[in-house]
Amino acid sequence: MTRPAAPARRRFLLAALTGSGALGITVSLAACATPTFPFIPSHYTFSQQQVQDAVQRKFPYQRTVSQVFDIALTNPVVGFLPDTNRVSVKLDARFASPFMPQPVDGVFMLSSELAYDAASKSVVLRSPNVDNVSVSGQAQAYTQQINAAAGLLATQLLTNYPIYTFKPEQLQFAGVNYEPGTITILTNGIRVQIVEK
Repeated sequence: MTRPAAPARRRFLLAALTGSGALGITVSLAACATPTFPFIPSHYTFSQQQVQDAVQRKFPYQRTVSQVFDIALTNPVVGFLPDTNRVSVKLDARFASPFMPQPVDGVFMLSSELAYDAASKSVVLRSPNVDNVSVSGQAQAYTQQINAAAGLLATQLLTNYPIYTFKPEQLQFAGVNYEPGTITILTNGIRVQIVEK
């Protein structure tokens, strides 16, 4: 929800525009491009590649789950799900267990909401779910256990994992503090609204 500019900000803007002539600074109308504040963008947009690079840093990852499954996760591929406002992550998985005669390969499909974590000034993955686990061969007999292990692993691995961290100067101007608001998943990026605190 966009809020009108506060009177104090309007006064500051008028003073800044009036004083700019004395300082020899030219302020173009194009610079006043946002309703929130002319020098702070109304939103930031992150590309799929930026999110891919952030998630990629977490892998490869290997973990023993419930002392039963050794799971190795590699090759994350990030996707966007605008219809549900979630981010998807596809992972190659390798499962090994004393209950299986040999390791098997599979694929995890995860999806996650995004949220802003004020303490770290980061957009983070929140409430990740395992949407699908695909395994072949003898591992299919253990699908229920593998799904449970995958869900536990996804929660431990990706909950609150930062995909973008704001710099302090991105959220402050002229003594006014800003913070991310609504986070919207688009087909080609993630748009984070910037609002006054």
